[in-house]
Amino acid sequence: MNPSEYFKGRGAQINPNNKFFSNQYVQEHIEGLDEEFLGAEKTQFIPTHPKSIISKSNSPDLRFERSINPYQGCEHGCIYCYARNSHEYWGFSAGLDFERKILVKHNAAQLLEHEFRKSSYQPDLIMLSGNTDCYQPIERKLGITRSLLELMLKYRNPVSIISKNVLMRRDFDILRELAALNLVSVAVTINSLREEVRQKMEPRTATASARLKLIEGLTGIGVPVMLMIAPIVPGINSDEISDLIRSGADAGAMTASYTIVRLNGQIGGIFKDWLYQNYPDRAEKVLHWIEACHGGKINDTDFGRRIKGDGNMAESLQHLFKLSVRKYMNNGVLPPLRRDLFRLPDAGMQLGLF
Repeated sequence: MNPSEYFKGRGAQINPNNKFFSNQYVQEHIEGLDEEFLGAEKTQFIPTHPKSIISKSNSPDLRFERSINPYQGCEHGCIYCYARNSHEYWGFSAGLDFERKILVKHNAAQLLEHEFRKSSYQPDLIMLSGNTDCYQPIERKLGITRSLLELMLKYRNPVSIISKNVLMRRDFDILRELAALNLVSVAVTINSLREEVRQKMEPRTATASARLKLIEGLTGIGVPVMLMIAPIVPGINSDEISDLIRSGADAGAMTASYTIVRLNGQIGGIFKDWLYQNYPDRAEKVLHWIEACHGGKINDTDFGRRIKGDGNMAESLQHLFKLSVRKYMNNGVLPPLRRDLFRLPDAGMQLGLF
């Protein structure tokens, strides 16, 4: 790896062509270029104006059916992120574009309140961050996620959050009230306790120690927490499963879950480039181990197997995971959230004529 050519603070180091484009830019004759083919551009925030805000899924691999993503694209820059492929639908690349061209749904709260007030609305769990992190850095300035949580509390709708950013602490006041009503649970993602791994794999995220303190803080205000080990990459962080679960349990996490990395679509090429630059000594082995978990391929679309993997490697990881959860978390589970408290705040109030 040539340090002078590495984009610090970014996960992806390439910007592959969008598969929906009929034309593409290629770097064939570098000596003929007047400027760098790829530069260290600043992050751009692009406003969008969606007409609806709740996404619905019927995937058997997900524990939720409804989700809200106030942002598309993510500054965290996690190299493995499955959401990278969805950035192509917006006309961008799944590589560097995903990390530095962030689409912002400024009207998310208005759309959610409109949905809540429909006579046809049936209260159910809504996941924040089903695709990209709702607490990525720009949330500190825009506060869209906080406005969504305010509505969850106002209307008493159950909500679950998955994030790896300690900015969530800002909203402890709302989360405490939601927890008192049994309306919220949180999954905190940590996939390595080694700082050098985090810096390479998730360059703009909080440290593992900060996330463990986040779990402690959430537990302290009554929010049930799950530790999410995602993803496990054989040969890079697979040896940390037991330590991660022990650390999560010590911090107060009630249970844990995990996924095994899968490299669908453009993520395969992006991840391979990153892997050979950062771990050239073991890159081939890591790729072979990933293939061993997914039927001989690095990508996987089969329900179930795409999340947990299959084969001897996946079975050994699953066995270690289950033993660790039993030992350190006593096979705990998250409590079910209430769905019977939903209300219209102004129900029963007489409206004026003018």
